[in-house]
Amino acid sequence: MSKPILQVNQLNKDFQVKSKNKLFSKPSSIRVLNNVSFELLEGETLSIVGESGCGKTTLGRCIVRGMDATSGQVLYRPEGEEQVDFLGLRGKAFKKYRKDIQMIFQDPFSSLSPRMSVYDIISEPLLANFKLSKSQLDEKVTFIAEKTGLNVSYLKRYPHAFSGGQRQRIAIARSLISQPRLIVCDEAVSALDVSIKAQIINLLKDLQEQLQITYIFISHDLSIVQNISDRVAVMHLGKIVELAPVDSLFTHPMHPYTEALLSAVPEPDPDTKKDRIILEGEVPNPANPPSGCHFHPRCRYKTDKCVQQEPELQTVDNDNNHFAACHYANQLNLRGVIHES
Repeated sequence: MSKPILQVNQLNKDFQVKSKNKLFSKPSSIRVLNNVSFELLEGETLSIVGESGCGKTTLGRCIVRGMDATSGQVLYRPEGEEQVDFLGLRGKAFKKYRKDIQMIFQDPFSSLSPRMSVYDIISEPLLANFKLSKSQLDEKVTFIAEKTGLNVSYLKRYPHAFSGGQRQRIAIARSLISQPRLIVCDEAVSALDVSIKAQIINLLKDLQEQLQITYIFISHDLSIVQNISDRVAVMHLGKIVELAPVDSLFTHPMHPYTEALLSAVPEPDPDTKKDRIILEGEVPNPANPPSGCHFHPRCRYKTDKCVQQEPELQTVDNDNNHFAACHYANQLNLRGVIHES
C-alpha cells in the first residue's frame, strides 16, 4: 500500500468580516474550513466535491500556501525524507519544497499573464527554483510542451492567441515544469467545452501514470469525478462529511448530502427518468451555522438528535475504508449511482 504523501490535520481557516457599523461593533470572523483532516496516498487522485461556497477552493489554496491557514497542519513527506510541516516552513526551507506542490487554477484566461509569452510562462518556475543555462531551459520547456500536447513552434506566442483548451494545457505545463509530486487541480476543466474537458482529463491521467504525480482534484462535476478519482471527499459548510473510495461512494453513499449530490448526476440515456432529490431551504450561513449537524435544516432524515448533537467523521465501513459524519450512516438505505456492467 502506498505511503501518505500528504497528511492534513485539523486545518482551519477564518476570514475576518467587517461590520457595516464600524464605529460601535468589532469585526467578526467566519470559519470557512472547520477541522479538516485527511490523508493523501502517493500516486492517487483524491477529489474534493460539494456545493459552491463549501470551502473546496479555500482548502486547496491553504494546502499550497496560496493563503495562510488559521491553524492546523499540512504534513508533507518529501521523497526519501521524513515528514515536514509544510505550513511551518520559512525561507530556504520553504523554497526547498515549494516546487514539489503546485496548483492548476480554474480559469485559464485569468491565471496566465497576457504580457508574457508561453515560453516565459512555462519557464518561470524553473527560473525561480533552479540555476539553469539557456540550453537546459530550452530543453526542459520543449520537453514539457510536447508532453502536454502544445505545439513547440507556438512558444513565443502570447496567451490571447490560444483557445481555452490550449490555455489550460499551458497552465498544466507550467505546473509540471518543476517536476512536482503533488498538484492541486482547482476546477481545472470547468471553464472548458465538453470535448475539450475529455481531452484535458485524459491528459491529466496519462501524465499521472507517466510522471507518478499525485492529484487533489477539486470539482463540482461528479461525472468527471467518477472518471478520474481513486477516492472522494464530500465537503459541506467547511467540513468533510463523507470520505470513501469512488466506487463505494457512488454506489453506497452513507451521508444524505452525498445522496442528494449524486441524484443530480445526469443520465446518459435521455429516456431514463431521474428521481432528483431537491434540497429544501437555504444553504446555511457559515457566520451563523446551525446547531448539531450543519446539514439538518435540509435533511429529510433528521431527528432531534441531529438538531442537538454534531456527528463526527468516523468509519462506517471498514472493508471499504468508508467514513461519514452522520448519526444514522449505517441505518439509512441511501440511493447511489448504479454502475453499468
